[in-house]
Amino acid sequence: MRKVLLIYAFSALICGALAIPQVKLGQTTLNGRDVSDKVEFYGGIPFAEPPLGSLRLSKPVLKTRIDAKIFNASAFGKTCTQPDCLTINVYRPTGTSSKRKLPVLFWTHGGAFVVGSSSRVNGTGLVARSISRGTPIIYVSFNYRLGALGFPQGQEADDRRALNLGIHDQTVALQWVQENIHFFGGDKAKVTMAGTSAGAVLTQIQLLNPNTEKSARGAILESGNANTLRTYPAARNELVWQGFVSLVPSCANISTSGSAFGCLQAASAQEIAAAVMVSSSNTDFPWDPTVDFGRGSVLQDYPSQLYAKGKFSRLPFIAGTNLDDGTVFAQSQEVTDPDIKTWILKQHSPPTTSQQALESVTDKLLELYPDDPTVGSPFGTGDELFGLPSSYKRRSALVGDIWFTAPRRQWSQAAARRGVKSYGYLFTQPLGSVQPELGVVHGGEQPYVLGQVPSSDAAGQSLSAAIMDYWISFIVSLNPNDARGVQREWSCPRACH
Repeated sequence: MRKVLLIYAFSALICGALAIPQVKLGQTTLNGRDVSDKVEFYGGIPFAEPPLGSLRLSKPVLKTRIDAKIFNASAFGKTCTQPDCLTINVYRPTGTSSKRKLPVLFWTHGGAFVVGSSSRVNGTGLVARSISRGTPIIYVSFNYRLGALGFPQGQEADDRRALNLGIHDQTVALQWVQENIHFFGGDKAKVTMAGTSAGAVLTQIQLLNPNTEKSARGAILESGNANTLRTYPAARNELVWQGFVSLVPSCANISTSGSAFGCLQAASAQEIAAAVMVSSSNTDFPWDPTVDFGRGSVLQDYPSQLYAKGKFSRLPFIAGTNLDDGTVFAQSQEVTDPDIKTWILKQHSPPTTSQQALESVTDKLLELYPDDPTVGSPFGTGDELFGLPSSYKRRSALVGDIWFTAPRRQWSQAAARRGVKSYGYLFTQPLGSVQPELGVVHGGEQPYVLGQVPSSDAAGQSLSAAIMDYWISFIVSLNPNDARGVQREWSCPRACH
């Protein structure tokens, strides 16, 4: 009898260890997988109808149910620009009850609006940290359309109300969370949006829509802002769009016709993907968000104008930058004063003020950012040139401040004037795995935020734990300083801001 009991006990132990994590989503059972002893994962869940055929280059359609009794959610979905890429993923503490109502982090990946996917951003470490500190959270990530399929440019896209489709994907993913996160034990009233680089840009654009207050209660912006890149009406990039269409073999002969959408909707995914990559190499950020003045748009005016009018959500946020955000975008070849001036003027033309004012500001920038390597980026490296021309450090400093630091300050100041609580940070820890000329590189904070620092790096692990505690504390309480986890020391520098 004792042997029989031991066999039953052993069988129960084995069955428990092999049990597949499951969630009931409406009438469908999702089969997930364990990604650690504390965290389970459900991925590749469709949140919108596949953007195929007539739905390509169209706004997303929320998918409210899965037409299957059982759905394999053990892996990520396809990456964009592949067909049927609009999927969402959920990481949660193992065995979370649907009645738990945990706070939710909604993560938007970066990648210059051309590359990247949710599969590259692993939420396991962050969720595990939240469990160990006694404040568990749920982590959600998703895919959005990229390149020409996500951010079409030109007059035809404007006429068809087909601008900023990637942002509409993000909006629908947020809507999916509102309707479904309770099945996973999440609280739809406690959603914090977050992202890095392009993901932060898209997240802050969401903040420029007052209706976002219905879908989220806070945000974390890592090196990205609605003003990070030039934001203009779509017609400004007509030639970029025509150049893209000309690279799609089956549509090349109608690239200047102003009516290429039908052809592009019928083109193969391979044609589209190849054309996106080639066209993306021809200019800086050809597929970025555009101003859309029409009804139902997600970016109805220039961000600076929306700030001035107070047309944004009153949600608290964390916003910060990395010390050397600009290095990865700077050119390594020698550039002269006229080269830099031309680059700045091109980035901001046509100006929202006068051409004379733009040129005056540009001249002032060149004066304030001299060709002196001791004050260039990567900062704090003296006159070291890393075998590159001195103009590299000068342009790196300019890019970092124009694209990241100044927009972050502008947004924080605009929010403060309207009584919005915000927190800031400056990340200064260089990654040992990157070239020294990149310094504290753009995106270098992400391994620390996600708990992906090598176990051999004790100091890095300690820093990562502190950063995760700040983020988790904000996600749970909208205050990054809840005094749990790693004890963080704070000494105010000479000029706190």
